[in-house]
Amino acid sequence: MKPSTETRLRVRYAETDQMGVVYYANHYIWMEVARVELCKARGFNYRDMEQEDGIFMAVAESACRYRAPAHFDDEIIVKSWIEDANPRMVTIHYEMRLAGGGILLATGHTRHVFVNREMHKARLPEKYHAMFGISRR
Repeated sequence: MKPSTETRLRVRYAETDQMGVVYYANHYIWMEVARVELCKARGFNYRDMEQEDGIFMAVAESACRYRAPAHFDDEIIVKSWIEDANPRMVTIHYEMRLAGGGILLATGHTRHVFVNREMHKARLPEKYHAMFGISRR
């Protein structure tokens, strides 16, 4: 089992649509919130990686599969983990569930390419390798 982080969120009224369910695009915002928390749990602040090292995680691919609706004021748990990483890219997986009862709401993933300030492909500095689960070869 890969190490994971759980992030708790509460559905805001503004995140729902006319039918009273969470608008589908908000799941991607929840993934982003969970991704930042995952970085902190792994021992670094994503903002510091950008500001101090000039390394950004550009989204190259994203997907979300919706299983059940969430509604205003529901508490959501977003479980996130690094599925695969190398010095050029990282893939993060997500699982969104209702806090009460654990009903699976959605699953998803994002794949990120490491880039520099000029948005050119870059290698992840070695000081981050262990935090991303990248082993020496």
